[in-house]
Formats: sequence, structure tokens, C-alpha cells
Amino acid sequence: MSDLSMLINGLAVQAEGGRQFERRNPLDGGIASRAPAASTADALAAVDAAAEAFKTWSQTGPGERRALLLKAAAALEAKTPQFIEAVAAETGATAMWAGFNVHLAAGMLQEAAALTTRIAGEVIPSDVPGSLAMGVRQPAGVVLGIAPWNAPIILGVRAIAAPLACGNTVILKGSENCPRTHGLIAEAFQDAGFPPGVVNYLTNAPADAASLVEAIVAQPAVRRVNFTGSTRVGKLVALTCAKYLKPVLLELGGKAPLVVLDDADLDAAVNAAAFGCFANSGQICMSTERLIVDRRIADAFVDRFVAKAGALPLGDPRGKDPVVLGSVIGMGTVEHCNALIDDALAKGAKLLCGGKATNTLMPATVLDHVTRAMRIYHEETFGPVKCIVRVADTEGAIACANDNEYGLAAAVFGRDIARAFNVARRIESGICHVNAPTVHDEAQMPFGGVKGSGLGRFGGAAGIAEFTDLRWITVQTTPRHYPF
Repeated sequence: MSDLSMLINGLAVQAEGGRQFERRNPLDGGIASRAPAASTADALAAVDAAAEAFKTWSQTGPGERRALLLKAAAALEAKTPQFIEAVAAETGATAMWAGFNVHLAAGMLQEAAALTTRIAGEVIPSDVPGSLAMGVRQPAGVVLGIAPWNAPIILGVRAIAAPLACGNTVILKGSENCPRTHGLIAEAFQDAGFPPGVVNYLTNAPADAASLVEAIVAQPAVRRVNFTGSTRVGKLVALTCAKYLKPVLLELGGKAPLVVLDDADLDAAVNAAAFGCFANSGQICMSTERLIVDRRIADAFVDRFVAKAGALPLGDPRGKDPVVLGSVIGMGTVEHCNALIDDALAKGAKLLCGGKATNTLMPATVLDHVTRAMRIYHEETFGPVKCIVRVADTEGAIACANDNEYGLAAAVFGRDIARAFNVARRIESGICHVNAPTVHDEAQMPFGGVKGSGLGRFGGAAGIAEFTDLRWITVQTTPRHYPF
């Protein structure tokens, strides 16, 4: 257990009046961390610090920004043991997942460093003689990044890396479920030597989240908001941003389908499905939630998949033995998944492995013969409970994949690559992989969803577009004619 600080204007600070909240370990209920419960005054102090720092940071050259981002990547990796301990204590996730988070997040910082010289504009032909017309990208201002707990280091870094590369200053609002983990990110930026106010970090009690976000978004200096989390909360964030006409980037929930065509390499499909379904106990926005299998090969696929899923080790991630499935985030997940299991079984589904849980150590659970009459067909589980839907043919598989409010990640398995690619093109999702798992991310790729999975894209050039203002600037180089 540790007491934490926020970071405002380069200083480690406590909340107004010394207010704190506790985060407890989901397995044993012990106090994992105590963090400041920021007030509106604290939030406004962070905005003021970021706004003041923007005056200088926005004018720094790309080389200076690149050097600091690379130092932050190294500082982040140096904290790997602390991240592993914090992630296990606060979220119950495994050391393997925490280590992967650090590795990918460091790569995101390295990619952000490379972006600093890719913030380019264009010269646009003008109909006005002698007019040099340009589209110029400039830093937007203060960016509020709101990060979740499930991939805490990846998504915490993603919320602020590209904005910093583009010359913005940032406020990271950490998750109430992992304030210590997100605080280590802020420490890495401090260790790297970022100027005061360029990176600010706030923590808040759960009950204060909505009021704190609105207080920040309402400030004129705040020009962008990005949020990663549930679709329900994302809609609330979007409403707040609409109220103040602030552009918002949303990466929200998912119900990722993995389609197994009748000519698929079953071993490859099984391995990808197991990884996509059960990495971090299924608590990833890209997690495979629906296995859509051509009924002609369904029995063979299901036999192999269930054998692999049922053998995945489950246990306390703080123990000495390595595990694949650690704890889920809390009993709310357990109760939700148990209700989905009960509903599916009552409506004719078959339980092939795992089953209902009594604590946050939830086993890999597979339900077969799931139909659209069942809640699990439609609702995101965000846990290690997965469903198999058998379909008659390729058209049935496409229809099933699209029969959902979400559209983040998807995958298609088939040996006929042209056929599988054409299936992928017809799936309504922001991301689709052919013969690869639904869970995959690279810092330079355009990452985001459609439908209920969000708006906008993180990553690479797409991130530059999100976190800069595109301005039309002209220079009249010759005398101009006017009609009067």
C-alpha cells in the first residue's frame, strides 16, 4: 500500500483539504493505494499550469520534444518492476500483462518521438494570383486525457503521448481503480525532465469524476479531450464536450467477433482465439467476445478450443507461480458474467468449460450454441466468459459479425486469403485482422472503432490529425486586385 501525490506544475501535491480515497485489491480487499481526491480547485490549478506551459512548449522544436519523449520511454521501462507490483495490487492483473503494457507503452512514446517531424502541412494552389496558400497544422492547446484501468500503462501513455509530440500540454486524469499505476507514468515524465506544467496528473474519488471532468472541459484553454472506457461513460463525456463545443476522441466498448470460415487453419484459429479471449481475463476493449464458426467445421474447432481454454492456469497474480488468468477487476464483473451464464443456459446454451464464479478468480468459460435470444450474444462480458455462435455459411457469418451495436476489433480466419479479406472488408469495425487475433495494437496504426465503439483514431498520422488544428494561412506576394 502506498500514499500517492498528484502532479501539478511540476510539483507533487495533495488534494485541497488533504482529501483522499482508497483503492482496494480486488482479491483480498486490502488497501492497494491511497490517492488524493482532487477538488474542482485542484483541477483548475492543473488547467492553469498546463495553459501557462503551453505558451513555451508549443514553440519548442521537434528535436527537443523528441529527446524528452525518448527519455520518458526509457524512464518508463526502468519502472517495470514497480508497474508489475502496482498492477497486481490495484487491478489483479498478471505480471505478464503488466510487462507487456510497459513494453508497448514505451514503444508508443518512441513512436510519438518520431511523430515530431511528421507534423506537416501543404501548399494549396490558389485562384488568387500571387497568393501563397497553406494548410498548416499547429498545436491545439491543453489536452485532457482520461485513461482506464484495464490496460493501464498502454492507455495512460496513449492518452498523452501524441498530444505532447504535437506541441500540446496535457492533463492525465487517472483511473480511480489504478491511481498508483497511472501515477508511475507521471513520475516517468518527471524523471525524463519535462518542463513544469507540460504533464499534469490528477486523481479523484469515484463520486467526483463527472463534476471534475466538466470543470476541466469548461475551461477555454482546454481544446481537446480523449477518453478510453465504456460506451456508457463515453456518451456522457461526449455530451459534456458537446455542451462546450470541445472536440472529443472516444475509444469505447467492444464485442469483437472472430470469424472461423470453413477453410480455416483450425490450430491457428484456436491459438488466436484463446489469446484474444483470455488475455488479461478478457478485460481488453479488443477482446474476442464472439466466436462465429461455420457449422461444417464447428465440432473440430470447438473440441480443440475448449481443450486449450480449460487448461489455462488461473490464480493470484501475486503468487510465485505464473498464471494466465489473474483476478478480474471486481465482483461487479463476476456478478455480470454469472448473470449472462444463467441467462444463456436457461435459453439452451451448453457450458463446455469453466462456469460461474464465487470470487474474482474467474476461470476460462466457454458457452456453445449461443443464439441472438441470449444476452451474451449482444452484451459485452469484459471477462473470461465467451460464446460460440454456429452459422450456416459465410454470409451468415458476416451477418452475425455485424449484428451488434459495437464495432471496434474483429478477425477472420480462412486459408483462401482473398475470400477472407473480402469478408473482413464487409465487417463493420474500425479494425479487422485476417488470420490474426482481435487483440493487437501497434503505436503507428490508426486505432479506433465505429458504431458504439467510438469516434476518431489514435495512432500515427491519424493521431496528428486529432491533436492539432489545421489552419488555412495565406501570404499575398503580389499586388491584389479588388472590385472596388
